[in-house]
Amino acid sequence: MMSLKTSQIGRCGEMLVQYLLLLRGIESAPMTTDAGVDLVAYSPVSALPKTIQVKTNLRAKPGGGKGSPALDWWIGEDTPAQLVSLVDLCSERLCSERVWIFTVAEIAQLSQQRSSGRYHLYMYLDPPRRLRKVGCLMHTGEFERFLLSKRADELFGLTAAPINAVEPTRAPRALAAHLERSAT
Repeated sequence: MMSLKTSQIGRCGEMLVQYLLLLRGIESAPMTTDAGVDLVAYSPVSALPKTIQVKTNLRAKPGGGKGSPALDWWIGEDTPAQLVSLVDLCSERLCSERVWIFTVAEIAQLSQQRSSGRYHLYMYLDPPRRLRKVGCLMHTGEFERFLLSKRADELFGLTAAPINAVEPTRAPRALAAHLERSAT
């Protein structure tokens, strides 16, 4: 694989998230400015937009400099986005099993470190070898429930109650209004 610039790695992650959302009927668009929001997603079911910050890894790095291979992401505590998607591009086959999505509150709770106004969340690729304290997730398998493929329904109101729920009777009218505005 040819060498990619940091901006290209980030764009690959954004496009993968957009692709996975579109497969679920969720439209999204990239932002043209870099202000902490990379995508704005819209689900016709909830009729509400969601902002997403996407953080992408091209490959795993040794944890702590010499340890087991790990993915890691730094997320600003002051991110204006509602959701944060973490992407791993190092998998041989790009798939939804390497894209996670969290609320900002979940990032704050699950981050293993916090420094200089940023959360640091990491995941080891190797399975855990010994028991750890309860509630401290550290391996990719332990983050399975946060995979975009498992959370899209919940976060975007496709079947379960969305984060910002709207009454079911309003959703079709809101979609019709949106489509009408888009047509003009």
